[in-house]
Amino acid sequence: KGLGGFHLACDASSDEAIRRLRDRKHRPDKPFAVMAPDLDLASELGVVDASAGLLLESPARPIVLVEQRSGNGLSALVAPGNPMVGLFLPYTPIHHVLLDAFGWPLVMTSANASGAPIIHRAEDEHRLVDFADQVLTHDRPIHVPCDDSVVRAVGDRLLPVRRARGYAPVPIPLELGVPVLATGAELKNTVCVASADHAWVSQHVGDMENLETLDAFERTVEQFTMMYDVTPEVVAADAHPGYLSGKWARDNHPSRLVEVQHHHAHVAGLMAEHGLDPNTRILGFAFDGTGYGDDGAIWGGEVLEADAVGYERVGHLASVPLPGGDAAVRHPSRIALAHLWAAGIPWADDLPSVRANTEAELGLLARQLETGFGTVPTTSMGRLFDAVASLLGLRHQISYEAQAAIDLEIAATKGHALAAVPFAEVEGVLDPAPFLGWLVGARRDGASVEDLARTFHEEIARAVEVTAVGRGAEVVGLTGGVFQNALLTELCVDRLERSGVEVLTHRLVPPNDGGLALGQAFVAA
Repeated sequence: KGLGGFHLACDASSDEAIRRLRDRKHRPDKPFAVMAPDLDLASELGVVDASAGLLLESPARPIVLVEQRSGNGLSALVAPGNPMVGLFLPYTPIHHVLLDAFGWPLVMTSANASGAPIIHRAEDEHRLVDFADQVLTHDRPIHVPCDDSVVRAVGDRLLPVRRARGYAPVPIPLELGVPVLATGAELKNTVCVASADHAWVSQHVGDMENLETLDAFERTVEQFTMMYDVTPEVVAADAHPGYLSGKWARDNHPSRLVEVQHHHAHVAGLMAEHGLDPNTRILGFAFDGTGYGDDGAIWGGEVLEADAVGYERVGHLASVPLPGGDAAVRHPSRIALAHLWAAGIPWADDLPSVRANTEAELGLLARQLETGFGTVPTTSMGRLFDAVASLLGLRHQISYEAQAAIDLEIAATKGHALAAVPFAEVEGVLDPAPFLGWLVGARRDGASVEDLARTFHEEIARAVEVTAVGRGAEVVGLTGGVFQNALLTELCVDRLERSGVEVLTHRLVPPNDGGLALGQAFVAA
């Protein structure tokens, strides 16, 4: 039992222990964090530079993502196939006592089934027997559950990945003039409560996929409005009609409801954390996996000229049909086939994405794409990353969000950019078809997976730069879950700054949907 809930702990060097932990949590691949007794041992596990060391030893004690050291003694099952590892240091007395006794790093992961909130109450301790052989507890009751925060460094910039213990709910100065409650997104949900001049973004609540998380969401709303003595006059929600957070807002506060478009909220959240005036107009690149668009399609590769009052969609990734809708997200090979179909590239047997599907599956997918039956149009940049990961043979199915995109980033860090055919741009629409045709040909000609992955990242950054310069942008914002990708963020920042453009990136709230509630509050007020 820690500060915000229970951890599941096991020997970070033991394949058998971690295999049992993965079986019990139903978490086959997603990396685990490792708690080291001190900074010296943490530095033997990963490449801890000065900035990472300061983060590890800071009072917030976040999980810091760093590159693993070879031969560090950690089980390969801690982070399967991933050169990064999340490290953190003890932050409660019981952690120090445990690690002093054990003398070696421990996997420390939240005690919950995958997708459910962290176990933290005494009356729920009996549920730990589903996961743990033994329980080490103490008598300090936990009123508010809180997961561990996760951060990574991008150059000299701090990039929050999950804002929770140690950072939430540090207030963010924000002149709204009206008290607001913002209900956040469906995935990585957080809640934002704002007074006339400050906003408080909650700890990570979780993915709104079950009744347990909805209960945790409702408790968070109640606790935050009580703690900060806020009676909201405006309640903000995502415009998606199917989100549980939005349904709760519509059911409980219909007369005070303001619906906020997903990607507008991303851009507005970035503006809010940088203290911009609500009427300041910026060019925002909102790249993520899924967001409900004004036209009912799945957006996610958006270029918005926006302030907190409104926005104009001035550009986007070319639309492709997503076969099976959200179900396709778990199958990057199907997304790759959709991109090939949209680009007019034949489904040849030598392509990894084609070989990953049976003849029957290929026939069904072809009929769906030709007829449009069971498909949803999408402009998602996250799905394009999935497609390229599959086309390069890196990942055809995923077990956790962004797994294929992470594989693609890892490969790209080992490669060098090649001279490529860039994305086409017509009236703001960025079409990857010419680049994908080049990619397929270059792979057939023997170009390495790593070089092609790097070239893809470079071409995205080039498209961002060309779009921003072409529109005469003075201030550009990079937001959305795709910008958790440190390589892409660095490439975009470097290109834009060399072109004389001021670049805003996230530093207080995550670029992913964990930062959405702050933007919703800014827009709604």
